[in-house]
Amino acid sequence: MYLSVQLSYYPLNDDYKPPIKDVIARLEASGLEVHANRMSTQVFGDYDTVMAVLADTMKWSFQTFGKAVFVANFLEGDRRPRA
Repeated sequence: MYLSVQLSYYPLNDDYKPPIKDVIARLEASGLEVHANRMSTQVFGDYDTVMAVLADTMKWSFQTFGKAVFVANFLEGDRRPRA
């Protein structure tokens, strides 16, 4: 099953830009298709792979940067932007 996710990440500290950039870089390094923009990051791929990567990334974020809020929308199917 293919999964499309819209993810927003809000680190709860004053210096918020480096953690956001690091989370996006970690998602991109996972091999999933990732599209980052100013408001959110979209992640696309196999359901089990996406969920495992998100779980790993959130845990890593909490351990590395502390408290944060993740907001996600999950949609079954391929909702990748078309060129």
